[in-house]
Amino acid sequence: RALREIATHPPDAVVLDLGLPDMDGKDVIRRLRGWSQVPVIVLSARDREAEKIEALDLGADDFVNKPFGIGELMARIRAALRHRAGDVSEDPILRVGPIEIDRPRHRVTRDGEEVKLTPKEFDLLVFLARHEGKVVTHHQLLTTVWGPAHGQDTQYLRVYVGQLRQKLELDPSAPALILTEPGIGYRAGAMG
Repeated sequence: RALREIATHPPDAVVLDLGLPDMDGKDVIRRLRGWSQVPVIVLSARDREAEKIEALDLGADDFVNKPFGIGELMARIRAALRHRAGDVSEDPILRVGPIEIDRPRHRVTRDGEEVKLTPKEFDLLVFLARHEGKVVTHHQLLTTVWGPAHGQDTQYLRVYVGQLRQKLELDPSAPALILTEPGIGYRAGAMG
C-alpha cells in the first residue's frame, strides 16, 4: 500500500523502518528503486554492519540506528534532499520508441500490446530506458540488476538482452531498441 501511495503522491523523501509487519524493509527499497530515486533514509534497531551494508547497497541513501535524536534525523533528511536537489523529478512511465514502461505497475507495452517480462528482464529494461541514448557498460548493468557480486558475469547479460530482444524487437536479429556497443555495453535506442 505504501508503494502505491509513493507512486501516486511522490514524497520528497522516504523514512523507512526495516522491521515492517507485512514486508521486510529491504524488499521495499528493492521494489522502490525499480522505479524511483526518491531519497530513502532507513531507521532501524538492526545494528549489524551487514544489515546496514545490504540496505545501502539496495539503494538506501542513509541508515540511522535506533535510538536516535530527532535533530540528527532532520539533518540527515536535509542532507539527502540536498544530494537529490539536482535530480529531475522522475516520471513513473518511461518510453523508448514504441515501448511504454509503467514502473509502479511493473507493466510493459509495445504499441499498446502488453509484453510479459520476468522481474530481471523488467529491471534490465528500466535501467536501459532510464539512460536512453547513452551507453551503459556491462558492469553498470550487472551490478545494478544482479548486484555487486555479478559485475563480471557478462553471460547473464547476453542471455537476458537476447530474451528482451525476442520479446520487444520487431526483428530481434536486427535490433533497433536495445543496441549493442561492442566491448562496452548496451544502449536503448528510440527507434522501432
